[in-house]
Amino acid sequence: MSKQRPGPLQRVGYLLGRPLPPEMADWVRNDITGRGYILRYLLRGLLPFLPIAIGLCFLPASWAVRAGMILLLAIPLLYFQVALMSIYRRHLLRNNGIDPELANKVKIVRLSEAEAEYRRQHRPEVSMAPYDIPTQPPRTPEVIESVVVEPDTPPTPRDP
Repeated sequence: MSKQRPGPLQRVGYLLGRPLPPEMADWVRNDITGRGYILRYLLRGLLPFLPIAIGLCFLPASWAVRAGMILLLAIPLLYFQVALMSIYRRHLLRNNGIDPELANKVKIVRLSEAEAEYRRQHRPEVSMAPYDIPTQPPRTPEVIESVVVEPDTPPTPRDP
């Protein structure tokens, strides 16, 4: 990974949607998919809310009212921030010229590890190669002649 990191102005521009230079693509990749990316994302979203929360603390009301106002703003903020996390991460990747599917890297790695574990435990005889050529020709289904049995006597109508 490149040791080049964005400066403070570049970082602010990056967070506001400006792309970083191509030589910082490794830093962007690590920022969006590396360890702790969820915490970084949540902190970035809550940072602009801090001045509002501090301002609400100085209103002339009881602490319960102040805390209630802050919570009424913070809960939907967190909800929408979590709901839109994958969209924002894909946008940052695409904006910096990186494949947006990289945002799913953690999920893809976790699922592939789970699949490998499943195959190792439950299907050891199945090869992991994606396109195995069968060694034996496929079996043709056996045709069984169907026999229709006619009833000996016709059904009798029921008497009322």
